[in-house]
Amino acid sequence: MFSPKAFIAHLRSMSGYIAFSFILLLAGIVIGGTNQQLEAYITSQLQALGNISNAIDQSNNPAMSAFAFIFLNNAIKSILIMYLGAAFALIPIFFLVVNGLVLGYVFTHHDPLYSTFELIARGILPHGILEIPAIVIAAAYGIKFGTLTFSGIGNLIQRKKGFGAVYEQFAIRTVPLMVALVVALLAAAAIEATITPWLLKGMKM
Repeated sequence: MFSPKAFIAHLRSMSGYIAFSFILLLAGIVIGGTNQQLEAYITSQLQALGNISNAIDQSNNPAMSAFAFIFLNNAIKSILIMYLGAAFALIPIFFLVVNGLVLGYVFTHHDPLYSTFELIARGILPHGILEIPAIVIAAAYGIKFGTLTFSGIGNLIQRKKGFGAVYEQFAIRTVPLMVALVVALLAAAAIEATITPWLLKGMKM
């Protein structure tokens, strides 16, 4: 059950949920980049991140502090949105849309001295190529948990048996996924804490 072949096969079986999660993220990006009514909310989110960034910069070892914060923040959130998705998939959907809003806002409100392409290529893509798919996949599994909850309620109403086994089997499938996500986010955090700042400094030269 935990073989690489079985793991990949199960990911493929989740392709619909993963595609839907990407669509939610992209929808958030479009809305965040075009809807000025959400500017106050998005700005508050970015300000909170800025305060954390300032605290990290003032630490004794900024690179290590940044790595620890980024990894723990992303890993904990990914695990939470995956399993708390059982609450009717509300949390993973909200998480994807909000993160999309922030990305969309950043894409359209960055320093005009730099192109959006430069920002994506240097500031997001190096670590985002691992981080974004990991978060989207975690959310996809969370949404699947939510649909199972709806199915479970339907089975209870109709007094059907066997749902518990289905739910348990899916939960077991998430164990190797959780390990893979943590490894991917560990690598992404290392890149974001070291290579990404160096690339962004190159934009200022």
